[in-house]
Amino acid sequence: MNFPQVRGTLTPNRPLADLTWLRVGGPADALFQPADLADLTAFLAALEPEVPVFPMGVGSNLIVRDGGLRAVVIRLGRGFNGIEIAGDLVHAGAAALDAHVARRAAEAGRDLTFLRTIPGAIGGAVRMNAGCYGVYVSDHLVSVEAVTRAGERVTIPAADLRLAYRQSDLPEDTILTRATFRAPAGDPAELAARMAAQLDRRDATQPTKDRSAGSTFRNPAGHSSTGQADDTHELKAWKVIDDAGMRGATRGGAIMSPKHPNFLVNQGGATAADLEGLGEAVRKRVFETSGLTLEWEIKRVGEPG
Repeated sequence: MNFPQVRGTLTPNRPLADLTWLRVGGPADALFQPADLADLTAFLAALEPEVPVFPMGVGSNLIVRDGGLRAVVIRLGRGFNGIEIAGDLVHAGAAALDAHVARRAAEAGRDLTFLRTIPGAIGGAVRMNAGCYGVYVSDHLVSVEAVTRAGERVTIPAADLRLAYRQSDLPEDTILTRATFRAPAGDPAELAARMAAQLDRRDATQPTKDRSAGSTFRNPAGHSSTGQADDTHELKAWKVIDDAGMRGATRGGAIMSPKHPNFLVNQGGATAADLEGLGEAVRKRVFETSGLTLEWEIKRVGEPG
């Protein structure tokens, strides 16, 4: 396959396992890390239209299957991780870590504390309308900047993304580059204390020191179209997994965490097939015991080994 000239880094047949939190997966046809926005737009404009592309963040919510990915993976880094605060608006590059954005905003007296405990980067948070403790990206997002598969730069209002529970209408091959949030004012010290309490709560209930990809399955019900949760009636994925007897279930090197059964963990040496297979076994058992069909929150891509 012939690729356009780039100023960034283009690596053919690049293994992806070391770029994902679960540390599994085969190679992509190529990995492109653009030097800047101009490099990204020129590459996409020149790349043959039939070549698929796959935007990848820090791999915090991803299983790449063992056979790898027949696509050019585009991974943004330096040049796409800036954070700027102007009044009540917070502008964050797609590669900026969610936690960093929350901290920088808090230091400036702006409240995006819900981002503090969300693993990953802003691009992925927007694409899946990430949320925590009842607050979602959709509550604060104003607009995004992106590059289409054809290499065109576009600005998209938040309403056009049709953000819903753990999803958006953003095309898979559109590369998010920047997001703008509206953040209410808050006292920096109070915001810092809130984030510290959130971290303590997370560490007490989730296997944060294990090799996982965050929540494995979406909660089955109790959400409005904008992503807000009704905590009084919401079914929790961890609870139905626990009730089905799948807490601590294993397959190969994969385990459903004994600490939080909605976390799929690579204990060491797991393959992507182990992890996805265990997840499917959990879905089957939950359906047999409760009639509920769990939907994956972790994205699975690529070909089996």
